[in-house]
Amino acid sequence: MKILGEEFGEIGRWYIGLPPVLLIGFLIGLFFLAAAGQSRLNAANERVHGSQLRAQALSEFVALMMDAESGQRGYLLTGEASYLVPYTEAVSRVEAALDRVHDAYGGADDSREFHELRILTGKKLGELEDTLALFKRRGSAPAVSVVRTDVGKQTMDDILRIVSDLRVHETRELAAATRQWQWDFKVARWISALGGMLNIGLVLVAVRLVYGDMRRRARQTTDLRDQKLNLERQVDERTRELTALSTHLQGVSEQEKYALSRELHDELGGLLVAARMDLSWLQQHLPSGDPAIQQRFRRIHESLSAGVDLKRRVVEELRPTLLDNMGLYAALRWQFKETCRRTGLRCTETIPETEPTFHPDAAIGVFRIAQEALTNILKHAEAKSADIAIGIEGGNLVLRVSDDGKGIPPNRIQTVTSHGIASMRHRTAALGGKWDVRSPSTGGTVITAFFPMPRMLVTEILPPS
Repeated sequence: MKILGEEFGEIGRWYIGLPPVLLIGFLIGLFFLAAAGQSRLNAANERVHGSQLRAQALSEFVALMMDAESGQRGYLLTGEASYLVPYTEAVSRVEAALDRVHDAYGGADDSREFHELRILTGKKLGELEDTLALFKRRGSAPAVSVVRTDVGKQTMDDILRIVSDLRVHETRELAAATRQWQWDFKVARWISALGGMLNIGLVLVAVRLVYGDMRRRARQTTDLRDQKLNLERQVDERTRELTALSTHLQGVSEQEKYALSRELHDELGGLLVAARMDLSWLQQHLPSGDPAIQQRFRRIHESLSAGVDLKRRVVEELRPTLLDNMGLYAALRWQFKETCRRTGLRCTETIPETEPTFHPDAAIGVFRIAQEALTNILKHAEAKSADIAIGIEGGNLVLRVSDDGKGIPPNRIQTVTSHGIASMRHRTAALGGKWDVRSPSTGGTVITAFFPMPRMLVTEILPPS
């Protein structure tokens, strides 16, 4: 709700929440109205059906009375026994038909019309039976004379009058029930039509809200996509800037190391050599048999020799002279053997004898990667042996350094962020290559770097460091 309020303003929660509430309330009301209308229609149907049943019962009763009277008179006039068949059948069914009329009207025993109708029916049936008995005893003339009197006619007229009154009442009841049914049906149709229109209106409102929400979400998605693209562009720009800066700093560092190594080699080396030469001259021109003086001269010679060795090691660490004088392969071979000699590692190398003419920046980059890999083996691997291999495969210069140490856990290979690995990865990317590190199931770690040969040779003009 808070989000909706922020998105649509103060009426946001009502703007979204009210239509569903109205729709639910309307559906509930429509359900009860439909149920009430259906109940009224059912009541009207039952009313019409009851009126029809009563009319049918009255018609059946009257038809049986007429059949009984007609069969009796036909028998009296003709004397044929076949006329007694409808008479006998009608008489046997009159009582049941009268009971059905009584039941159709609800079985009320206090109704004057039914009480009178039952008496008249009994009287008429008795008159018919008495006439037939008179016919059988005395012949047709006395029986016909009785029929011609008004006694039987008056009883039948009274029965027909009562039935006619009941039929008129049922006709009015049927008409009223039919009108009520038609009205209830019309009301139900209007309610359904009104409900349908309101439903359509609410659906249109809901569709409008959903469409508006979809457009809002589409705008948000577009904005988020644009922001994401903008952020990605910024990240790419910053990454390129940082990569260029890191490459520049590495180049500057290499240049400074190279300059410092040249100064140490030329100036410090010259000073140490000059000091040794002067010391030798003094030792020759100032002979002395004093053992203490001779011991001092030897100690100075040893110190100067140690200084020259230290200068040589520092210079080689800063910028291997073999790299500039003999090439990348010779520098890697010397570095690998010297490292393994100092640390006691069992080392195996696979380095070709001949090499292409590499660009100086490419050569120092590959050398630093191998140097950093060896440093990581000494610091972290706890290895007993190490292998280095370099060669040209499929147009790429491939450098592979492996060991038999404890390796890197599989769940950490993609998340290793040490400065040494980051430096190797960056140097490889700066040369346009690809870098991979993995821990085989047999143990240890294998670092592999692939460098495209066109970027490594002097024919390729590399960007300035």
